[in-house]
Amino acid sequence: MPGLIGKKIGMTSVYSAEGKNIPCTVIEAGPCVVTQIKTVETDGYEALQLAFDEKKEKRTTKALDGHFKKANTTPKKKLVEFSDFENEYQLGDVIDVELFEDTPYVDVTGVSKGKGFQGVVKRHGFGGVGGATHGQHNRLRAPGSIGAASYPARVFKGMRMAGRTGGDNVKVQNLQVLKVIKENNLLLVKGSLPGSKGSYVIIEK
Repeated sequence: MPGLIGKKIGMTSVYSAEGKNIPCTVIEAGPCVVTQIKTVETDGYEALQLAFDEKKEKRTTKALDGHFKKANTTPKKKLVEFSDFENEYQLGDVIDVELFEDTPYVDVTGVSKGKGFQGVVKRHGFGGVGGATHGQHNRLRAPGSIGAASYPARVFKGMRMAGRTGGDNVKVQNLQVLKVIKENNLLLVKGSLPGSKGSYVIIEK
């Protein structure tokens, strides 16, 4: 799908025409530079590679530095491929937030906040084992039984247990676009997004 690379700025709220206070997330969407045009003849599929966010030249590898110079642009931090753009773009063209001007809803993908090793209550929403009386000792947040009897005599794959939580690719679909601020390349979408402030997100139509 066509889209842009963005950066999550943070959350705020805006008032609707009816006077409702709507929570929303502010995204810095672009400007993104076209750094490669993939075609069926050369790559086997059609796509545009977009680059976003300035990067120091001394922190860029020679191969990538040459890649950016070919597109006549400065080194960038994030590269993502998109497809099915309506307009034709050339190498070095800049695509900004105007892409979403007449778009009512967008899908946003980001990496969720890492929470480290967590128990079943936080990770899966378990209720814990029983109450605090009748001889229970330190069992309030325990996972409980994890298997059956002598049959099947094993723990099934996919059993919800404690483990590392967060840091996953999460896609939130059909987020309402509340406002497009062209001057600052800002996009305001209703609700929350995965990831921390300053993290990269992928916005698709």
